[in-house]
Amino acid sequence: MEKDEIEKLETIKRLASNCLRTLKPVGDKSGIHTAEIRVYDYYELAAVIRNLLKLCIVALDEDGAEVPNTIKNQSIDVGLILGIALQLFPIDEFELLNEISIVFPADSKNEDENNINK
Repeated sequence: MEKDEIEKLETIKRLASNCLRTLKPVGDKSGIHTAEIRVYDYYELAAVIRNLLKLCIVALDEDGAEVPNTIKNQSIDVGLILGIALQLFPIDEFELLNEISIVFPADSKNEDENNINK
């Protein structure tokens, strides 16, 4: 392997260890990972779950598109749901992809193919 290729691989390893943060391995050999959401307390966790359920109810009822009257607080806190989605958004992983695209520009694939064909 050439020195340049070794340096690129070392760069990718360093970036991966710094950027792959959204998913954490469970620890067994199942291949399952966890993604973490941060909440202040049980009340906020309950609010997240309730709003997700209400959003699902509205999504399932295409005709009525409303939360049943038996639910006391019928409003859906979309901001809370979007905040959870933002927590789960893998921004560090996108940073890794960006860095990899810099280390391996798209037109370098053509150079690699040309080197193989020589």
